[in-house]
Amino acid sequence: MRVLVGGYPVVVARDSDGDLHALADTCSHGQVSLAEGDVEGCAIECWGHGSQFDLRTGEPLSLPAYEPVPVFALAVEDGAVWVDTATITNGAPLT
Repeated sequence: MRVLVGGYPVVVARDSDGDLHALADTCSHGQVSLAEGDVEGCAIECWGHGSQFDLRTGEPLSLPAYEPVPVFALAVEDGAVWVDTATITNGAPLT
């Protein structure tokens, strides 16, 4: 699911174990929304280029992407999902 947090595009995805993750919604290889890609296991695929990213770390798992996407702190409280775009857990730069 693509959401805007403070005006910044974020993809919130559930992995195959049911855990939620929040990443920058733009592929590090090009200006393509990751929210439109498929999630398999703990990876999300860029529908435009085929690169896959680890939902936990933001690291690319396949080419052509070679740079990670930012991963944001996420919390679930009383059924609400909170994403903190000021807290990047993997150190990747915001673009």
